[in-house]
Amino acid sequence: MLTCRVLGLVVLVFRGDLAKDAELLVLRHENAVLRRHASPVRYEQADRVWLAVLARLIPRNRWAEVFPVTPATLLAWHRRLAAKKYDTSKRRKPGRPPTVPDIARLIVRLAKENPLWGHRRIHGELTKLGVTVAPSTVWEILRAAGIDPAPRRAGPTWRQFLHAQAAGIVAVDFLHVDTVLLRRLYVLVFIEHGTRRMHLGGVTANPTGEWTVQQARNLALAIDERFEDIKFLIRDRGSNFTASFDAMFQATGARILRTAVQAPRMNATCERLVGTPGTRQSPELRA
Repeated sequence: MLTCRVLGLVVLVFRGDLAKDAELLVLRHENAVLRRHASPVRYEQADRVWLAVLARLIPRNRWAEVFPVTPATLLAWHRRLAAKKYDTSKRRKPGRPPTVPDIARLIVRLAKENPLWGHRRIHGELTKLGVTVAPSTVWEILRAAGIDPAPRRAGPTWRQFLHAQAAGIVAVDFLHVDTVLLRRLYVLVFIEHGTRRMHLGGVTANPTGEWTVQQARNLALAIDERFEDIKFLIRDRGSNFTASFDAMFQATGARILRTAVQAPRMNATCERLVGTPGTRQSPELRA
């Protein structure tokens, strides 16, 4: 079906302008008549792919006149196509076996006898004893037992810290955008907590460590003197953020704060602002 459609498109390109315009007028009128009388149409996957590809060749303001579906439906089809490419749910195993009861009891005992130990400290002690268990498993066992996996110490909470130091905090993160050909592009953004101002670092298909360092240099040139006012940089533990990247900020006295594993709320401001343009796919990002 795809081969027939491509060959038909080639024939259409080499046809005369007058014949094409007449055929388009006939097809448009026939489409309007079918919309008035036909019942709701069920589109197959190949139909959705073909319409989504052709949508990129027609101006956005003409979509409502040409296509039998709304522009939002076309964009939803493209997002669904991109999500299907990266879906790994069918390759996942049913799950991991439950933790041995003796290990679970040992974890709870260590937590009760050492109330100031968090789940990572307990995981470290278990590793010394030769017990192989993931930190996330320790966290889940403690929560199920009604024990706080990360007991509060003296000092402000993370939210209080972010409010008190907002003027000197910069968060950095990557968002990704999938093109119509399912090519994934990565966008690096820096966000100032105090003003919620977002700086676009750059767009690339291969975000290496050297490229990320260069974007940090560009940020230093863009904000000039305000770069020295950065006291804290919040980032995740991705391999793109190398030691050279951290050194760019540490040279001015800034501290690097790495978020915990699978804890997006530690960088909530960046995650929220990154998710908005990534979901809506603004024209600037598509360009």
